[in-house]
Amino acid sequence: MRLRTAALAATTVLGTGAAALAAGRYAADVALRPVRARGEAAGKTTAGFEGTRLTVQSHDDGRIAVTRSLAAGLPGIYGLTGRGAHAVVGPVMEDETAARSRPHTVVRELRRVSRGRLSTGATVRLTPQVHVGDPGEALGLEYTDVRIPGELGELPAWFVPGARGSWVITVHGLGATREHPMTLFPFYVSRRMPVLDIGYRGDPGAPPCPDGIGHLGNSEWRDLDAAIRYAVEHGAGRVILHGWSSGATMALHAAAHSPLRDRVAGLVLDSPVLDWQHTVRALASSHGTPKALLPLVVRAVQGRAGLPEDREAPLVDPAKLTVPTLLLHGPADTVAPWEGSRELAARRERLVSLHRIPHAPHAAMWNADPHGYEEKLRRFLTPFM
Repeated sequence: MRLRTAALAATTVLGTGAAALAAGRYAADVALRPVRARGEAAGKTTAGFEGTRLTVQSHDDGRIAVTRSLAAGLPGIYGLTGRGAHAVVGPVMEDETAARSRPHTVVRELRRVSRGRLSTGATVRLTPQVHVGDPGEALGLEYTDVRIPGELGELPAWFVPGARGSWVITVHGLGATREHPMTLFPFYVSRRMPVLDIGYRGDPGAPPCPDGIGHLGNSEWRDLDAAIRYAVEHGAGRVILHGWSSGATMALHAAAHSPLRDRVAGLVLDSPVLDWQHTVRALASSHGTPKALLPLVVRAVQGRAGLPEDREAPLVDPAKLTVPTLLLHGPADTVAPWEGSRELAARRERLVSLHRIPHAPHAAMWNADPHGYEEKLRRFLTPFM
């Protein structure tokens, strides 16, 4: 049920005041509901791409034509997901002359169809998730399914072995699963760095969130803390935390508060959620929440997740950041504002290296510029190898 319809129905039954509160709480549940089932995850797009529906016009000989939109013309490499199907598309392939001859379509490179089949007329969405399945199925990598003891129960994780003593722990973010961080697995494997890709509360195969919604890292970071402990107990001399979206926020929390924070050697933060109120409003709006209800959604999330009430209060105190940090973000992110990353970098300029990536939606910094992203990452990691 769309939220506008739900709000009208609730008003009829409960009266205006009570209905608004109920609708605000319902909108908060929808905006921050974790991905639970594999079937849902396969068709889910990471936050920031919500609502960008495209129609397949044609595909053949390594090309695919979709309806023209700003999203369809984004530079870089993306997943393309629809009902029962997943594909990978590369850059736009048409020049200006071709674009004028086909004003309603965009032609991109079609790199592969990973799952199912694409059919003309199908509705699809872009997603930063390039790989589907586990590391063996998607990338042909040796890996192990592991279970990490957490405060709510066992947490699922994939472990990809490597020869170095510095482990990388990857943490996905809003609307995503463990499949999203696999975009960087080839990079880390080529540098012989062990990778622990974790699931946390609310994820498929993990314990549910106690109240049914995500907390933007405010409580989930304790599952990352459990993963740090697991890594140290299994041979990691130190760890690098690489997080996307709310996963990046979890990394900041863990680096500041984990009992094992002395083992955290560095952070890689992709599109971190630093202004939680803006993010909640953006997510609720993407699900059709009426503008008048957004303050109630923010209030509902704040109370349930224990987030700071003061808009100026940061989710994580910048003064507690004490390790080298690579921050990858850009001004096109409408879910987690770029201004928060600029401010963090300015306040901790001796520790934070900020890499600006234009034209990249939320949590899609690698997708927009794979070469630039990996080159910045290579330089950042060199001292740890």
